[in-house]
Amino acid sequence: MGLNLHGRSILEPADLSPEELDYILDLSDELKLLKAAGNLRPILRGKSVALLFEKPSTRTRCAFAVACAELGAHPEFLGKDEIHFGKKESVRDTARVLGRLFDAIEYRGFDHATVQGLARDAGVPVYNGLTDLWHPTQVLADLMTLRSHVGSLRHARLAYLGDARNNMGNSLLVAAAQAGLDFRIAAPADLLPSQDVVRAAEVLAAQTGARLSVGESVREAVRGADAIYTDVWTSMGEEAKLSERIALLRPYQVTADVLAASGNPDVLFMHCLPAIHDSRTALGREVREKYGMEGLEVTDEVFESRHSVVFEQAENRLHTIGALLVSTLA
Repeated sequence: MGLNLHGRSILEPADLSPEELDYILDLSDELKLLKAAGNLRPILRGKSVALLFEKPSTRTRCAFAVACAELGAHPEFLGKDEIHFGKKESVRDTARVLGRLFDAIEYRGFDHATVQGLARDAGVPVYNGLTDLWHPTQVLADLMTLRSHVGSLRHARLAYLGDARNNMGNSLLVAAAQAGLDFRIAAPADLLPSQDVVRAAEVLAAQTGARLSVGESVREAVRGADAIYTDVWTSMGEEAKLSERIALLRPYQVTADVLAASGNPDVLFMHCLPAIHDSRTALGREVREKYGMEGLEVTDEVFESRHSVVFEQAENRLHTIGALLVSTLA
């Protein structure tokens, strides 16, 4: 029996109970199969969704737009320079306007208080497409992808390497606790998740049986892993910290040797994208010329290997976001 998420906002991973998380993942699998068979129905016909973006995006924007279109809803993109949001008009006033015009709102930006304010005042479901603290729609796709390869999330072994005090480190830690994973973080001491996030995840883990480990050792984190995950070393707005991050994080780059250290010949490589893995981008060229590195958080050898499921993760953004829309609006 489906759970009732109608009218709910999803602002962080903890907003879904373990049972609701399983329900969303099951529905995501169903929508993916229906799409492949050409049997998706426009069950959201007549609905409109505001897509409010203060930060640029490829996967989040496209996944919401395509999911809306395929399910019969109308997506309306609102860029940071196209409305008065936060300039001439407060978050509260914007929420009250958009809530009267749209059936739901997606927000991608910086301050988590902004998406909380939208959810408080809009009167319609609000989805967090990314803030500085959380990225719940991404981890849904991550869990969907991992589950499709390992069969069950319970005690599946996922290692995360690199900058872990960002929205992905936070979100994966809490989502892993909700899903009952064996989740390990390896990061420099200065880039570990905050104690508040760790404690919150530990409370959830005590209820679900998840195993959580937060430390600095790459070898310990990847031993026996089913999947190894990383993210960019400088999030949007942190580009000036590149030299500092390279100095801290060079030992945490995901290389072929790191995959081998898992002891699992079929270990997966995961990344939320975009990834700095070669010199075909401006930043990649700078990294090669200035720091002598091919790639930052991951090498091209790993990114393009048979272990990599990064584009499956990207596709699954569509199906998990579709599941959120259906479960909260249909």
